[in-house]
Amino acid sequence: MTDALTLKDVSLSLVSNAGKIDILHDISLNVTQGETLGLVGPSGSGKSSLLMLMGGLETATSGSVAALGTDITQMGEDDLARFRRDNMGVVFQSFHLIPTMTALENVATPLELAGARDAFGRAQAELDAVGLSHRATHYPAQMSGGEQQRVALARASVTRPKILLADEPTGNLDETNGAAIIGMLFGLREQHGATLIMVTHSTELAARCDRTIRLRDGRIDT
Repeated sequence: MTDALTLKDVSLSLVSNAGKIDILHDISLNVTQGETLGLVGPSGSGKSSLLMLMGGLETATSGSVAALGTDITQMGEDDLARFRRDNMGVVFQSFHLIPTMTALENVATPLELAGARDAFGRAQAELDAVGLSHRATHYPAQMSGGEQQRVALARASVTRPKILLADEPTGNLDETNGAAIIGMLFGLREQHGATLIMVTHSTELAARCDRTIRLRDGRIDT
């Protein structure tokens, strides 16, 4: 079976006004298809940066990242965007919904970009799946944080991605809404068989994953 993700000797450095900052150091990691993986560690340990590398949203300074057998570190920006559109879904802590679009339009957007025919019908079904059929015509500003995150989750899963990445998906939610989002996230993952990688500060949430990787100072803490 092809690994969902294979990272080999991946490092990430960024340049700021203060000079070069080393974020990640020589990360090597395999994630099998269908696995659920929790990324944990203290703030500033590199968890979110590692997730962004997995999704091609950051480019490694050195090393390679392969997704579904394809080396995404060698892709141009346009090819990478298409690959991510067709194979990945991302849920962020801050929702990242388009404020001028309704919930239905937000969820339909990745399908429209992919040229799907029944984009709005499929988007409506996905909103139904997360319990938001009654909010389809509402804009993000008209919805609670929990509702916005449900829309973000529906948008990430509507294309049936093979890899689902979640960066602190409950970070801006209260306990009740956070628990509901996690239940939906794992439920959609189980229903559609996606590989799920999730950054979290919650040890309880990480324990629900098949495996947990702890980061410290940009390295896997063994």
